[in-house]
Amino acid sequence: MAPLRFSANVSWLFPELPGLPERLQAAGRAGFEAAEVAWPYAEPPQALASAARAAGLRLVLINTPRGNQEKGEMGLGAVPGRQAAFREGLEQAVLYAKALGCPRIHLMAGRVPQGADRAAIQGEMETVFLENLKYAAGVLAQENLVGLLEPINTRITDPQYFLDTPQQAAAILQKVGRPNLQLQMDIFHWQIMGGNLTANIREFLPIVGHVQVAQVPDRGEPGSSGELDFSYLFQLLEDEGYQGFVGCEYRPRGDTVEGLSWLRSYWDRRGHPQTGQ
Repeated sequence: MAPLRFSANVSWLFPELPGLPERLQAAGRAGFEAAEVAWPYAEPPQALASAARAAGLRLVLINTPRGNQEKGEMGLGAVPGRQAAFREGLEQAVLYAKALGCPRIHLMAGRVPQGADRAAIQGEMETVFLENLKYAAGVLAQENLVGLLEPINTRITDPQYFLDTPQQAAAILQKVGRPNLQLQMDIFHWQIMGGNLTANIREFLPIVGHVQVAQVPDRGEPGSSGELDFSYLFQLLEDEGYQGFVGCEYRPRGDTVEGLSWLRSYWDRRGHPQTGQ
């Protein structure tokens, strides 16, 4: 069984450093081989690509743009009336993904519009999402890219988010039926929404293209105190033959590098990918 491969989410890690280039540098120094960036769009793509190269990192994930943040938008995939903006955002994400050599884009579903009733608008939002995903799958296939759907918990993190369980996401993926659209499993969100992680991981892992981790409920390091036993979960992912990356999307409780002791001990036990093991 191959050891897991970890990716530093530099939108979350190294908050003590000001910009993405500095954070990429720090991630490379900390031993990461890969990184992910939620929204890279404030930096020119070429500058980001050369910063990643200089740090010895490959970029493995970015998100589609949020939309109009002043209006509280958090992605546009399922938002009625925002189809044109979704396509523009997708185009921008594809441009960045190509410049960065990044194979995966998280296609953000977005929030139930302010003032709307979730139950009343659910059907319309799913229809919009399905149309947008079919369009996106075609665009991404031309560039040999994968699109990901990530359920985000609506209990703590984002009460208005449209896509909130793996079951809902898997049903949508099945309806779209495109092989280059996959599931993004953030274990933090899955635990909060339904738990039952062993069964859910086994059931959905065949369609998972990316994993993210954080402790519950505080979203700290996997090694911090909380509900989840990551030595068990990492072993489960290995046993199930997961081949993708595990993104470190958590809030460091102190110094980022000190807080990576959980990862150093994993590497000590299982071998570090950069040592060729």
